[in-house]
Amino acid sequence: MVKQAAKLFAIMIGVAMAFTSLAQGEVKMAIWGKTADGVAVPIYTLTSGQIEVRVTAYGAHLVSIKTPDRTGNAADIILGFGSLQGYLTQPNSYLGAIVGRYGNRIALGKFTLDGKTYQIPVNNGPNALHGGPMGFDQYVWKSQEVPDGVEFTHVSPDGDMGFPGTLTAKVRYTLKGDTLRIDYSATTDKATVLNITNHSYFNLHGDGKGNILDQRIEINADRYTPVDAGLIPTGELASVAGTPMDFRKPEAIGARIDDSNEQLKRAGGYDFNFVLNGKPGTMRVAAIATDPASGRKLTVETTEPGVQFYSGNFLDGSLTGWNGVKYEKHGGFCLETQHFPDSPNHPDFPSTELKPGETMHSTTTFTFGVTK
Repeated sequence: MVKQAAKLFAIMIGVAMAFTSLAQGEVKMAIWGKTADGVAVPIYTLTSGQIEVRVTAYGAHLVSIKTPDRTGNAADIILGFGSLQGYLTQPNSYLGAIVGRYGNRIALGKFTLDGKTYQIPVNNGPNALHGGPMGFDQYVWKSQEVPDGVEFTHVSPDGDMGFPGTLTAKVRYTLKGDTLRIDYSATTDKATVLNITNHSYFNLHGDGKGNILDQRIEINADRYTPVDAGLIPTGELASVAGTPMDFRKPEAIGARIDDSNEQLKRAGGYDFNFVLNGKPGTMRVAAIATDPASGRKLTVETTEPGVQFYSGNFLDGSLTGWNGVKYEKHGGFCLETQHFPDSPNHPDFPSTELKPGETMHSTTTFTFGVTK
């Protein structure tokens, strides 16, 4: 009887340990390949229950996120490349990349800080995009495992792409249960501007399985920032009411994308910063995306003041991802939590200035689920 009780107790302890391990998740590291100059690039696999996330030290890219549909079948729901080589040879694809120093656009690549004008190399027509032609997405970040995830660190020297100050940026990915969390932090030794975000393209059907026009988006924003012909904010915080930018209730991405609207025509679809409701610096829902076909659901929460909703307008079939799939127009959508585009040139926008002695910190979470 005592032996049976001891055996039963051992089984119970084993089951409890298994559930604890599952709840805590698992982190595995492997070397994915090397850069052209021989630098080894790690890739990390984070698992928790039915969710699997892969991130690499090259550009701190999110490489894949596998989640189940309503029948339990798992698929990768972000666009990406099947090998390191894809990221090395197509550096301006931004698939899953951490973009910086300044994600999104800066008009003419110029801004003035403390009376001095700085010039960022332009790489998007007359404007600078995602930090210029050699952004954070093209460096091998230092990495270290942390509980439930990995933290990447990159030091950007003073004058890098024209930006002032030596900046130390950290991006931490952690996976717990059904939620992927990204924590961003940075310090500088000289006043600078900063707007770091993740540029993942989502397709809730599964990577490469058609376009995203029938997927539904809800955005927690009463206002957005209209743009000029160069996709630079005009400075206005316009109401979404009565426009195709009104996603306060769930709408199919494609329902109004071809409307006769000057803003949509300029962007070739959706490519706009939405001014999130609620207090910046506090966690609140930014957007909810659902796929009626698969049942997959994505909820994005953030401390950032804005989110860029982008409908993959510039995808044109020139990028070849997993299993040889070519990413066509509207093959994925982005929900980039951020400060507003061109903020250094708009004093009324939330400030992106970071000063010595300060630490920038922001958090974004992606929670995955299914609908009936």
